Amino acid sequence: MEEISWQQFDVVELRTGTIIEVDNFPEARVPAYKIKADFGPEIGIKKSSAQVTDLYSKNELLGRQIIAVINFPPKQIGPFRSEFLLTGFYQEDRSVVLAVPERLVQNGAKLG
Repeated sequence: MEEISWQQFDVVELRTGTIIEVDNFPEARVPAYKIKADFGPEIGIKKSSAQVTDLYSKNELLGRQIIAVINFPPKQIGPFRSEFLLTGFYQEDRSVVLAVPERLVQNGAKLG
């Protein structure tokens, strides 16, 4: 495992957001959803694709608070432009369990 400095970690913008829209992403090579999340008034609404279809339905995701990396450059995924990285933990079967706040916090709050 490569070590990083506190200064490097401080650059990563891990923020809370609330999922406000979830759509199917039929063009994706691996099953995924298109997700929009509200990161509060300072950051606004951003979109991403997420390969979390194994464990979460669209209804289960809607309204859920998440933790995301919001300062990666946008990434083009087929016809879709992803603006944040939804965080989660891979299980042995490659399904993803979302990383979420333990309690409700303000959208846009920074993990640190």
